[in-house]
Amino acid sequence: MRIARYLGAATAAVAMTVSLAACSTSTAPAGESSAPAAADDAAFPIEIEHALGTTTIEAQPERVVSIGWANQDVALALGVAPVGVDDQTWSMDGSDGLGLYEWTTDAYEELGAEEPDIFDTTDGVDFEAIADAQPDVILGAYSGLTEDDYATLSEIAPTVAFPELAWGTQWRDAITLDATALGLASEGEQLIADLDQQIADATADSDFSGKTAALFSFSAADLSSGWIYSDIDPRTAFLTDLGFTAPEASLAAGAEGEFALEVSAENADQLADVDVIVSYGDEDLLAALQADPLWNTLPAVQNGAVVTLGGNGEGLAAASSPTALSIPWMLDEYVGLLDDAVAKAE
Repeated sequence: MRIARYLGAATAAVAMTVSLAACSTSTAPAGESSAPAAADDAAFPIEIEHALGTTTIEAQPERVVSIGWANQDVALALGVAPVGVDDQTWSMDGSDGLGLYEWTTDAYEELGAEEPDIFDTTDGVDFEAIADAQPDVILGAYSGLTEDDYATLSEIAPTVAFPELAWGTQWRDAITLDATALGLASEGEQLIADLDQQIADATADSDFSGKTAALFSFSAADLSSGWIYSDIDPRTAFLTDLGFTAPEASLAAGAEGEFALEVSAENADQLADVDVIVSYGDEDLLAALQADPLWNTLPAVQNGAVVTLGGNGEGLAAASSPTALSIPWMLDEYVGLLDDAVAKAE
């Protein structure tokens, strides 16, 4: 069973976007961002400190570009349609023809905005295409920008980078930084509050307290080792948002500033405190783990308390890096799968 089988939750993401933006958005002219009138011009200029420096934004951006992951979803959830975005479908086959996930394309449609330019990230940051989009601001609160990348982008437009660690920005921090850059700081705070309430509602009947869970990467074809993502990685951090506790191996890796820890099958006992395993992989993974004499020593494997996200697709992407739009898209489905796993872990 995979999260990607359930597409109905996308409606909830769009509904949230519309409710936040309904009083302030309008259909954008061709080639322009849909910018909400609610942004306060008096708030500018704005200075934003981040890991790569301080960015000054002199006036409300008209043309918004997003790079990295999730930043376009923040803008869209606040009623702003970026004119250019990085391709997002690293975990998909690209058959959608656009390079964006369903929750993102639905938001563009609901805002009545044109499809954005898609920047090819195969060889890194596509500086030329970004410059051609003529942005007033570049949102990269969740990204992996290097200092050189940042310097080059800053020559194009004011650029907001990650607050501390490359690819380590949690979804709330991404919303805060990107919303501030758009002059919508208070709307960003409300968006966070709305998402927190959705999480509380979705988990109201769940009992994740006192249970440990983390996101893993296993391959059924090669179980000589596996990877556990640390508590500083958004993948496992979102499980703690839902009420789980990160296991010791995850916490130890995070304390060392590592996003993931490789664990050999011979050291499977390091993961004995994991109650629920969430992993990349398909329905064959659990059978493979249970057939392995080393991994099957883990209580979570013995009990079948394993949630698989699929080898690629939107469900995997939504759970891997939660965003302002992917959270409501996948939340109920994800919590349901976790409920089933916790019941097996009892």
